[in-house]
Amino acid sequence: MSIKSRIRSIPDYPKKGIVFRDITTLLKDPVGFRLMIDNFTQRYISKEVQYDVIAGIEARGFIMGGALSYTLGKGFAPIRKAGKLPAEVVSQEYSLEYGTDTIEIHKDAFPAGARVLLVDDLLATGGTALAAAALVEKLGGVVAEMAFIVNLPDVGGEKRLREKGYQVFSLIEFEGD
Repeated sequence: MSIKSRIRSIPDYPKKGIVFRDITTLLKDPVGFRLMIDNFTQRYISKEVQYDVIAGIEARGFIMGGALSYTLGKGFAPIRKAGKLPAEVVSQEYSLEYGTDTIEIHKDAFPAGARVLLVDDLLATGGTALAAAALVEKLGGVVAEMAFIVNLPDVGGEKRLREKGYQVFSLIEFEGD
């Protein structure tokens, strides 16, 4: 059984015409969760992608990012929604389908010049990932790569990220549906 087969598809959620890719079914499956973390670990334990710290985007990026920080022996920096971090932060506002949102990171999450592996569960439009990359760069860091469990290439996020010069990796893709 593959990682992709462990992800539940929910039609017409959150609105009609959208197929929601629910990774909670992957996370609750101990074999699936291990496969996911092992696949990322194998990629990032090699010296192909050089990075110093892992940054996970709230909330599912915390799950995979925390596990990867453990398996790879790297520190973890959370990127959270506004108002959730207790110390001094930098913020980045970004556009949503119906408005804007803001994410933040602690100013001392990593030193200037650090190479950061950004992780999240799903890549759709790329808006959140671009905002997270902007936070990394505001702190003087460099985005080494962006890693996702699921990529929805038809939505255009991967193309947007690559056009901005970012390296993108995903374990699986769901196209055209």
